[in-house]
Formats: sequence, structure tokens, C-alpha cells
Amino acid sequence: MWTSGRMSNAKSWVGLGMSLYFWGLMDLTTTVLSGTPTPPGKLEALLSEKPQSHSRTKRSWVWNQFFVLEEYTGTDPLYVGKLHSDMDRGDGSIKYILSGEGAGVVFTIDDTTGDIHAIQRLDREERAQYTLRAQALDRRTGRPMEPESEFIIKIQDINDNEPKFLDGPYVATVPEMSPVGTSVIQVTATDADDPTYGNSARVVYSILQGQPYFSVDSKTGVIRTALMNMDREAKEYYEVIIQAKDMGGQLGGLAGTTTVNITLLDVNDNPPRFPQKHYQMSVLESAPVSATVGRVFAKDLDEGINAEMKYTIVDGDGADAFDINTDPNFQVGIITVKKPLSFESKKSYTLKVEGANPHLEMRFLNLGPFQDTTTVHISVEDVDEPPIFEPGFYFVEVPEDVAIGTTIQIISAKDPDVTNNSIRYSIDRSSDPGRFFYVDITTGALMTARPLDREEFSWHNITVLAMEMNNPSQVGSVSVTIKVLDVNDNAPEFPRFYEAFVCENAKAGQLIQTVSAVDQDDPHSGQHFYYSLAPEAANNPNFTIRDNQDNTARILTRRSGFRQQEQSAFYLPILIADSGPPVLSSTGTLTIQVCTCDDDGHILSCSPEAYMLPVSLSRGALIAILACIFVLLVLVLLILSMRRHRKQPYIIDDEENIHENIVRYDDEGGGEEDTEAFDIAAMWNPREAQGGGAPKSRQDMLPEIESLSRYVPQTCAVNSTVHSYVLAKLYEADMDLWAPPFDSLQTYMFEGDGSVAGSLSSLQSATSDSEQSFDFLTDWGPRFRKLAELYGASEGPAPLW
Repeated sequence: MWTSGRMSNAKSWVGLGMSLYFWGLMDLTTTVLSGTPTPPGKLEALLSEKPQSHSRTKRSWVWNQFFVLEEYTGTDPLYVGKLHSDMDRGDGSIKYILSGEGAGVVFTIDDTTGDIHAIQRLDREERAQYTLRAQALDRRTGRPMEPESEFIIKIQDINDNEPKFLDGPYVATVPEMSPVGTSVIQVTATDADDPTYGNSARVVYSILQGQPYFSVDSKTGVIRTALMNMDREAKEYYEVIIQAKDMGGQLGGLAGTTTVNITLLDVNDNPPRFPQKHYQMSVLESAPVSATVGRVFAKDLDEGINAEMKYTIVDGDGADAFDINTDPNFQVGIITVKKPLSFESKKSYTLKVEGANPHLEMRFLNLGPFQDTTTVHISVEDVDEPPIFEPGFYFVEVPEDVAIGTTIQIISAKDPDVTNNSIRYSIDRSSDPGRFFYVDITTGALMTARPLDREEFSWHNITVLAMEMNNPSQVGSVSVTIKVLDVNDNAPEFPRFYEAFVCENAKAGQLIQTVSAVDQDDPHSGQHFYYSLAPEAANNPNFTIRDNQDNTARILTRRSGFRQQEQSAFYLPILIADSGPPVLSSTGTLTIQVCTCDDDGHILSCSPEAYMLPVSLSRGALIAILACIFVLLVLVLLILSMRRHRKQPYIIDDEENIHENIVRYDDEGGGEEDTEAFDIAAMWNPREAQGGGAPKSRQDMLPEIESLSRYVPQTCAVNSTVHSYVLAKLYEADMDLWAPPFDSLQTYMFEGDGSVAGSLSSLQSATSDSEQSFDFLTDWGPRFRKLAELYGASEGPAPLW
């Protein structure tokens, strides 16, 4: 049988029973030392077991385990135990073989004696036990002498590992102002030694750094607050060092440390406060709505949600003119413009602004109040503003037959500034490309400049500009919507060319056509047309007309029997009149072809037979001849038209009387010193003023309109008819494409005092054909220097242009 232990030979034991008894006790002892639970009754059974008779059958003993101490530091192999078989007689005939975990590498066996040694340093923390198998063979034959058996070698622990914090370093947070004993975090140290053997793995916690703010439970490792009213604003970060020591904290135990970084979390324990009790700000009166005026800030030592601020205007005379909003990123109050400002109306405002925490904690209300107020003074600065129209929109209704130059609306604007500069009006020509309207530059009188036609443009949307005289960059604008009202100025007419057909066998009273009309006008009461035969066809014996009273009319035959050979076509003039006022009418012609029809009234042919043509001339030849004649006529008319419309140069006959653009020439004027040389009354000619009628051809040279508008006195710009006359003449000039250019009409009364110039009249200047000298112009002084340079004698060669 197999035996084991540290004995050299199992023969020293007396009797087989004693041997089994002894090894059973060793098994029990090994079980107790290894911590393996002992089966109930096993110890009693072993102790009560009596020596057996020598006649009992022998059996091999199966051992459990060996023990070997870890971390052996000797130089010789460490003896573990001995294997022995009862069949071993000590003569070396038995060979012991070791196999399994670590065999030959960690453990070796003497194949003759069965001694097992550890040849490597063992570490229980790396491997706590090894399972091996033993085999006894006949050295000579190699036959197994004993069945192979398995045994365990356990590594006994020593205190060679210090506690370690595997999760360290730790990061923890705790709210500031927490009560004493508030749990912060639990730290855990792990000892690699055997916790079932001695105190090698029994850990005790202590705090090395972090007192008196924190404490640690020696058994559980729970860190708690140890000081009252820890304020984050005073100190936010703490570094706590925790030690874990094995052997129950006794002297000689191993220790390990870890760091716990604790951050105090913020709570709302600090009320907001404005660092300034008075703010001074300014804003331009031209600042648009929502423009930023300035910022206020209530300082709060807290952070995050506890530092959130809500700003409101609680008092002051500017609550309706300004607003305040909170910037969520920087927690500042942004004051903005709530409505348009006016320096002329109010120059300064005062606001009382409150800053408050919206998120409060009830346990800290005694530290409040959690709000504060400040005063903000805002000054409005004056800027040069563009003119303002009153009202801000114009709607005008104008009849389409209004006369040119009629004032349809007075546009009014004013300078909102204190200076109250003069205003000049104009029309944005991009809004009136057709130039239908004109506005007086000083009074803002809006007038018609061209005839209006509702059927062409029923609406006009123009923009009138107002510019300050002293600052042309300041321009205001207003929209003027003009609705052109309809007047009855279009006669009704046929919508298309009407052509009817009548059969030769038609009966009297037979309907041959129904006609209708259209009118471009749009009266409020709707269109109503009246039909009748034109006066020249009132007694037409062939056809008559019946008004259906629904804006249509029927054309009926008045007699029966028509002959195509006698007359192949009839032209019936029809008078169409509208309901006015005034009543307008037009004449439309209905072409009626006479056709050959069958008995059922179906048309067979509407072309008359060419029975009157010569026999020798066919119809095709006649058509070709007529076509050639038509082409020749067209060419002749085209040539005549081109000759007629050829533009002829404007030539003045020397024999004709020379007309000057001078209305009255009494005395010589005073040149540039003459300020009374222009008389607007001289250009007024009542015979040429037209009250909205069609423009007539010009009789003489007309004054320049632009030069006129600069000198029209403001006192008569609206009430007089000068503007109407000028605009009518301007429209007449625009429509007359063949008229030569005209000059400004001036009145020369007398020369000013001190003028060295003689008469400037060109009368009788052509009486002499000799070359006239202008050298005397150089003696007239600096006022005639330019004229002397143009007409006076020049030295040197003439320049090339």
C-alpha cells in the first residue's frame, strides 16, 4: 500500500492497525489545519477505532495533501514530504514517478526514496495549491507496483502582501454646509493574503490627512464629514489620505494608502448683490427697437443653477420705453429699447432694476433676502433724423379725366429735430417710371403730369421723398397709393369682326346673327348697351335690328328673297351706345354675305358666279393681275411715306424776320447784379392754357421747364395755375417729337449800375458782313473774363480740339 509523510520507512510502525490509526489522525489534523470542514462523526469514528486483527485484508492508503510554506528563501530545495510503498524493500527495485501540476518544474521526487522537494519559490497569491499524481513502478520490468494515486500540495500563507486600494485614487463630492456625519464615499482595500489564516488579511482604516474636516470608519472605510458649515466659497477642494493596515492594525502589519479628492458642491447660500447702486447709460434716439442700451450685473458667489438670475424692471419712468432680459450664459441683465425714442419728447429715463435668484432653498432663507435692486439712469442722445411724414401713408382717388397739373394731394413732412430744417420734396422715379406725377419741391403738392388712363393703369404706387436742405443725406419717404377712378371715356364696340350669312330663299323676320359689345369702362352700376341701326341705315329695307335688353341684339331680315347675282354682300352699320354719363357710342359694321342654300337652309355656296368675266380671261388670270396691281400700289405708298417723313434740317430763311426770345426789351440789364431781370408774368399766355384738352402744336419757342420750377414763388405754387400751365406745356413738348429745343424765357429790363458793357442785343448785328473784333472784352473786368477767353484775341497758335 501507499504511505506518505515525513517518515523514512513505514516499517517503524507496529502493526497494520496502528498504522491506519495514525494516518487517520494525520488526515484529520491536516483537514483541521487546512480549514476543510470535518464530516460529522468522523473524529469519533477515528478515535474509537480499535486495532484490528492481523488477519484483516491489506489495502493501500490514499492520502489527502501536503503543506509547504510560501516564500521560502533558502538555497537548498525545500523538503515537502515522502512517498513510500509497502512493496519497497529498500533495495532500489521500486521507482517512484511524480506527474501532474508543477511536476518536474516546481516539484521533484527522488525516484528511489520517494522524497518530494520544491525547487522554486512558491507564492500562495499566485497559486494556492497543486494537484499531483504518484506512481510506483518495478524498476526492472516497468510494471506498476501500486495503482496511481492523486494528492494535493497546499501552499501555506505568510503576511507578505500589504492592503491595496484597487479603485483609488477616489473622487467624491458632498454638498457644502452639510451636517456632521454626512456620508461622502466608502473606500475599500484588498489584501492578497489568506483571509482564513491568521490576521494577515484583516484590514483596519485610518485617516492620515484631511482632519478635522473628514473622518473614516476603521472597519467599513466610510468617509464622513466631521466639521460643521464647510463653505464652498471659502474652500472647495480637499485632499484626504486614507491608510489601510493589515494584522488588525497591530505593530508589524503592512499598510497601504489612497487619496480621496473631495469637492464641495454648491448650494444657494449666498444672496445676489449689485456691486453698483447706480448705473449711467446713454442711447441714441435713432436706436431701433430691441437695440442694446447697456448691461447690469448682480454678483452671486454661488454657481450653476444657484447663481441663475432673473432681472426685472420694478419701478421708474422708463418701464414702458425699455425692457430687460437675462443673458443665460453670463447671468447679466441686458437693457434694450422697447419702443422708438425721441430726444425732442423725452431726454432721460430712470429705471429701478431688481436681480433675484429664481431657485431658493428653504433652509437658507435666513441668509437672505435673495434679491437686490439698483438704479439705472438712461440719457437719450439727439441725432439728425430724416423728415417724418404725417400721416405715414397716403391713399388718393383721382378721376382718370383729371386735367394735367391738377393738385391731387398735399404731401406733408416735418423735421423731427429741434432745428426744424427746411424740407424739399421729390418723387422716387423708380416708383413712377411713366412720370405720371409731379410734386412741388417746396410745398409737397402732388400733381398730375400726364393724362391718366384707368384702362391702362388703374393703380399707381409712388414713393415721395423728403430731404433736409441742410443735410441732403437725411431723406424720409412715404408711400402714396393712387387709385384712378373710372369715367365713361370709352365707347362700346364689337369684340370681334362679325360676318353673317343670309340665304337667297330667306324669309322675312328670319334671324341671321346675334351681336354683342364690349366697353373698357367699368361703371359701378354695370354696363348696359343699346343697339340700333345707324342713322344712314335707319330705313334699311333689307335688315332690321332688335335689342334684346341684355347687352345683345338680333339681326333679322326685313324682306324675303335675295339674289346673289344682284348683290353678293350687304354692309349693315349698327350704332352701339352705353349708359353714360356721358353717353358714348360707336358704329360697327356687320358684313352679310348672300349665299345659295338648299331647301333645309344649309349653305351651298357664297361665291358669285363669274358670268360677267370675258370668255377669253379666266378667273386665275384675273386674280394674278389684281395681285400685281396691289403689290405695285403698296410699293408706291411706301416710297411716298418715306419721302414724306424724311427729317428736314431746320433752316431759317434769311429773308424772314428774326425773332428773339425776348418779350420786352426796354433797358439794358445789370448783368449778374440784376436780380429783377426775370418776370414770371411775362411767360403767362392765357390763350395757350388748356384745361385738359388734347395738346396742340406749338406756336413758338417754349421756356425751359426746369429753370421755371426754381423761380416759381412759393406763395402762388398751389393756388395759381402756373404749375398746371407748365406741366401741360411740358407734356405737349414731350409729345411733339419734331419740335426744336427751346430756351428759357427771360425779360431784359435794364442794365445794372456800373456796367461797362454796352448793349447786348443782337438786333442789327447782322447788318455788317465784316469780321467783328471782340478784343474789348478784356477791358470789361473779371466778370467777362470767360467771355473774353472765348471770343477775345489769343496769342499763339490756336489749340487743336
